Amino acid sequence: MRIKEFKLPDLGEGLTEGEILKWLVAVGDEVKDGQPIVEVETAKAAVEVPCPFTGVVTKLYYDEGATVDVGQPIIAVDTDPGAGDLPAEASPTDHARAAIQAELTGAAGAPDEIEEGKIGGKTSTGRTAVLVGYGVKETTAERRPRRAAADATTTAPTPPARVSAANVAEHAAEVVAPAGGRAKAKPPVRKLAKDLGIDLAAVHGSGPGGVITRDDVQAAVGGVPATANGATPRRTSDGPRETRVPIKGVRKLTAQNMVASAFTAPHVTEFITVDVTPMMELRKSLATLPEFEGVKVSPLALVARALILAVRRNPEVNASWDEAAQEIVVKHYVNLGIAAATPRGLMVPNVKDADALSLPELVRALNDLTATAREGRTQPADMQGGTITITNVGVFGVDNGTPILNPGEAAILCFGAVREMPWVHEGAIAIRQVTQLSLSFDHRMVDGQLGSQFLADLARCLSDPAAFVAWS
Repeated sequence: MRIKEFKLPDLGEGLTEGEILKWLVAVGDEVKDGQPIVEVETAKAAVEVPCPFTGVVTKLYYDEGATVDVGQPIIAVDTDPGAGDLPAEASPTDHARAAIQAELTGAAGAPDEIEEGKIGGKTSTGRTAVLVGYGVKETTAERRPRRAAADATTTAPTPPARVSAANVAEHAAEVVAPAGGRAKAKPPVRKLAKDLGIDLAAVHGSGPGGVITRDDVQAAVGGVPATANGATPRRTSDGPRETRVPIKGVRKLTAQNMVASAFTAPHVTEFITVDVTPMMELRKSLATLPEFEGVKVSPLALVARALILAVRRNPEVNASWDEAAQEIVVKHYVNLGIAAATPRGLMVPNVKDADALSLPELVRALNDLTATAREGRTQPADMQGGTITITNVGVFGVDNGTPILNPGEAAILCFGAVREMPWVHEGAIAIRQVTQLSLSFDHRMVDGQLGSQFLADLARCLSDPAAFVAWS
């Protein structure tokens, strides 16, 4: 028997924890080297983690839904199950301890008796000590006597032997409660009861020490909360009034990154309204070509291509800020990020070397990227190394926005809804297809002239197919 523990590895760049989504094996199952054993959600993606051992699973250290720090053991595997089996009723811990003890003793036979209280020996309670100081010390705790007061003639009230949160709340309630033995409640709760016409003497307090809470008062009127003026609005549902959602995984990392970005990079946002009727007509023409057979050419794909062409003309927009070296790093490649709303939260996977792809290849890459993201199968590597990002709020019918930069990037483009609107075209008002674009950029790297020129070049590509051809 030889027990090996597999620790949760770092599944990305600097990840510190992951959530156990689903175990793919159970205790007693045989596993092989490289076999997926668990699905883990990190701050960047949900991934299947393979086991590096071959053997029999003896223990799963965490239940599904638990959050585990990187470097903590998650599974134990017996890599030599045929040697020195313990009785069936032995626990995985017994197996592990026996394996470790066997390695320590080797062929020398049984180990010597271990002194009581030391690691591997017995404690005074009969349990085996596996850590220094293991076991409960069989003594009673005594408080140090308080120093006598300066005035020995004055006797203070005897405090409770133990002070707990319940004691504190009870005493606080007694302080604010009026004299006369009335029900204990804080002044705001008394005011609420008065506004609702509730007699506190008839209300059972659910708080510590019988303190009456706002919920107790509201329950006395059928669970209907009061408004600021004392009125009682109708409840539209009998369900809970609040739902708490744990902040973890993708949402936790997104929150951290957005706060860091907003308070690190000086954001500037510029806007432009564009007649994209030529782009929409080009889209229809492309759909008839054999190169795009079976592939949906979305407006986003054409905006992505226009952005790449605008980067070629304004390469300083595709950059990052190196604080340590005090340098601006201009990227001569475009890893194009696409902000995608998924069931796991906002994700920004990117198409690697998007500038090296032809338009048909770019269309297919974007379709695959967004489909993979929505299915929750995006890998951590797909969300690393982005250089510039597009967020498409138009799919939600939204016209525009002021997006926050993806950390490490100098610019992000917001693409709004394409709408039919009256527009001056060739000297006359006509119904045209119009959209709004906004560009947020880091003013440390991109000044107003550069940001404006980039946005103008991008808009020209969408409004003039000739630019599309000339700049490709």
